[in-house]
Amino acid sequence: MSFKIYTKTGDKGQTSLIGGTRVPKYHLRIETYGTVDELNSYIGLIHDISSWPEVNTLLKKIQDQLFTIGSHLAADPDHNKMSLPSIDTSLITDLENAIDLMDEQLPALKNFILPGGHIYVSYCHIARCVCRRTERLCVHLNDEKALDDQNIIVILNRLSDYLFTLARYIGFKLHAPEIPWNSK
Repeated sequence: MSFKIYTKTGDKGQTSLIGGTRVPKYHLRIETYGTVDELNSYIGLIHDISSWPEVNTLLKKIQDQLFTIGSHLAADPDHNKMSLPSIDTSLITDLENAIDLMDEQLPALKNFILPGGHIYVSYCHIARCVCRRTERLCVHLNDEKALDDQNIIVILNRLSDYLFTLARYIGFKLHAPEIPWNSK
């Protein structure tokens, strides 16, 4: 059985949360899970250009968890009766371990670096920026109505650190120069 991709239910600027509540498409909850989706798309792009299996394995786990996080954010905390998949907090440790392993191979960071140096590095920095925006939106949403799992914020915080380190790691592997920022 297939279904049509268009429903026409959003033609007047409203959409439904999991649980049935209708909200405007500019609602903070919609903006938040929409930004998770944007982040997931950038992670997919990085996965597609990465030729390192150890990186791709973790990127796939990250994408899976971003879908899970998105489902939690898309649910109306007061009216949802649907059972949502659990957030896998082992991702936090996986991200920390990956950061530590990459850091062992990287030269010491002595000053701020500008995003860039290679297109693959730039993609990681774009994903890092989207991740930070996602984290800010989740913190804002949490301030308005507590998230059902506070680990969402922890995962996003650690993910942005991972993406920064991954940008450096990919640049290192590709022999791309890091561009230092020199304050004037």
